[in-house]
Amino acid sequence: MWAANRLRGLPASITYPPVRTLPELRIHDGYEWVYVLSGRLRLRLGEQDLVLTRGEAAEFDTRTPHAMTAAGGKPAQVLSIFNDAGARIHTRIGAATN
Repeated sequence: MWAANRLRGLPASITYPPVRTLPELRIHDGYEWVYVLSGRLRLRLGEQDLVLTRGEAAEFDTRTPHAMTAAGGKPAQVLSIFNDAGARIHTRIGAATN
């Protein structure tokens, strides 16, 4: 149950568009949980390069370098849950890009 305690922050539905190159790896305080609703999600997590499909999930410490995008030619829609520290960084990044 420790994962549930760490991930009691902000849930968000995020659509990742297909891109030619993976975004730069980022690190920040927090934990994140992602669940793939549709499409295929490419998750680069440290040295791992993973592709998650509909119904699959991942949970990780965001101090591990990471980046996400759609895998293939279609968007990937995910449900992400961040703990409080992760929610702060994603809210700040979202506000800065709007």
